[in-house]
Amino acid sequence: MNCLIIDDDAAARLIIRQLCKNTELIVKEEFSSAIEAIKFLNSNSIDVAFLDIHMPTFSGFDFMKTLKNPPKVILTTSDKNHALEAFEFDCVIDYLLKPIGVDRFQKAIAKLSNVSSEKLNTKETEVQKENKDFIFANVDKRLVKINIPEILLIEAKGDYISIKTEKKSFIVHATLKKIEEKLPSDIFLRIHRSYIINTSEIIDIEDNSVLIQKYVIPISRSHKPALIKKLNLL
Repeated sequence: MNCLIIDDDAAARLIIRQLCKNTELIVKEEFSSAIEAIKFLNSNSIDVAFLDIHMPTFSGFDFMKTLKNPPKVILTTSDKNHALEAFEFDCVIDYLLKPIGVDRFQKAIAKLSNVSSEKLNTKETEVQKENKDFIFANVDKRLVKINIPEILLIEAKGDYISIKTEKKSFIVHATLKKIEEKLPSDIFLRIHRSYIINTSEIIDIEDNSVLIQKYVIPISRSHKPALIKKLNLL
């Protein structure tokens, strides 16, 4: 991760630079003025800024208020009286009191790493959710987009599967296991060696079969407990 050091005290900047050497952080620049740091950020991107609060003319708080999309910030200060105000800024990761010890510095870096990991995981989850909205199936040498919520059921037919939607059926050279891996497990369920169903489309269940629109689908004895568990029973 790339970082900036912003502090009007040269000795404080040197200490933070030395502390960063034992971490994954790469110090890109250091500034004695928050205004100069803002000019740098107008054309450069960094992951975190070590920011002093009390600086002449333009404070650390002024710096965070000025930037529309500030980087993550670890505040470094000799003043313990601004902690509550500091954490009102979403970008603030930690609040370090000078003199900064090695152990306390490492804890701040750990917090930064955790926040970065959570952000990455959130992005991955959003992408996964977007990808769950549809699949592309090879149908007659064409890639056909099929909206997953519209799928009623999938039936195995030898080396092929039949994907049935409300309006159309698609014959695809694939296995139930392969398509099962592509479907959201909170909605779709395998209820037989030859069938996967959209549980939100069930009309009723009688004995060992379920009704989905006009289709009557058998339930195998081994799969029935999983179906009963998924249903929202009264």
